[in-house]
Amino acid sequence: MVLDRQKGPLAERQLPDPQPADGEVVIAVEACAVCRTDLHVIDGDLTAPKLPLVLGHEIVGRIKSRGSCVTDLEIGQRVGVPWLGWTCGQCKFCLSDRENLCSNARFTGYQIDGGFAQETKADARFCFPLPEKDLDAEHAAPLLCAGLIGWRSLKAAGDGQRIGMYGFGAAASVISQAAIFQGRKVYAFTRDGDDEGQRFALELGCEWAGSSNDLPPEPLDAAIIFAPVGALVPAALRAVDKGGTVVCGGIHMSKIPEFPYDILWSERKICSVANLTRRDGLEFLDIAARAKIKPKINKYQLADANQAVADLRRGKVTGAQVLIP
Repeated sequence: MVLDRQKGPLAERQLPDPQPADGEVVIAVEACAVCRTDLHVIDGDLTAPKLPLVLGHEIVGRIKSRGSCVTDLEIGQRVGVPWLGWTCGQCKFCLSDRENLCSNARFTGYQIDGGFAQETKADARFCFPLPEKDLDAEHAAPLLCAGLIGWRSLKAAGDGQRIGMYGFGAAASVISQAAIFQGRKVYAFTRDGDDEGQRFALELGCEWAGSSNDLPPEPLDAAIIFAPVGALVPAALRAVDKGGTVVCGGIHMSKIPEFPYDILWSERKICSVANLTRRDGLEFLDIAARAKIKPKINKYQLADANQAVADLRRGKVTGAQVLIP
C-alpha cells in the first residue's frame, strides 16, 4: 500500500521484490501495526518523506534472505523492525550511545520503505529477534513503536510511583502494563466523554481513569503525554507534584499555549523523547516477556489500510490497528 503524495490515500501497488544490499535483510511481513506517526506522515506534519513511500514501522516478519556481512540473523528467524531504521555510527551522538539523536538517521516508513507490504527490507543492525512462543506476530507488532517509545518515555519519567498517561491509545495501553508490572500506579487521561477508553484503562489495572481536563485524585510524580496536543502540557504540569516531570512522548505536537510560571516552578520539568536506541529495544522486549504484555489489537487486511488509518484518526477503536498481509 503506497503513499504517492501527502494528504492523499494509500494505493494498492505491485512492486518489485526487494533485494538485500550489504548489511540488509529481506523480511516476509507477518504483521505491521499502524501508528499515529503514520498519520503525521500522511497529513504532512512530518515533511519531505520519500515519495512514493510504503508506510509502516512496527513490522514483524521472518527473514527471507540476507545480504553479505549479516551473520547474526538466520533465514526464517522472526524479527521486529522499529521506527529508527539506520544510523551513521560516526556522529557524536552515535559515538556516545545516543544513536536516537543521530544527525544522519533514516527512519522506517519515512525515508525507508516500511511494512505496509508483503515484503520489505531492513538494516540488520535494527532488527530485533523476537520469541517464537507466547506472543504471535499480530500482538508483537505494536511493541515495535508503541512499546518502544512508551518504554523510553517511562524511563524519562524517572522512578516515581504515580505515573499519569495522557492520550490512552496504543502506546499508553502497552507501557501502562509495564509500569504496573514494576509496581507503579498508573492514572489514565482520555478525551472528554471517552467512557470506553476509561473502562479499558481500568480493565488493564490503572488506578484511576478520567478526562484530560480533570485533576487526578492525588498529585503525580510524572506524566507522559502521548496525544499530539500542546494544551496537555500545562494540564499535565498542574497534575504533577513538586519536582515532577512531564514527558512529551510524540514526534509531533500542536503548539503549546502560554501558561503561568507558577505551574512550572518548584523544580517541575518538561522534556521530550526522540526515537529509540537498540538498548531500549532489548530492555523493553525483555520486560515485555517477563510482564507477559499483550496489546489489544484490531486486525485489518493489508488492502484495508486506508480504513485502518481512518479509524485511528477518528479514535474509533481502542488498542492498536494491525495490518495482516
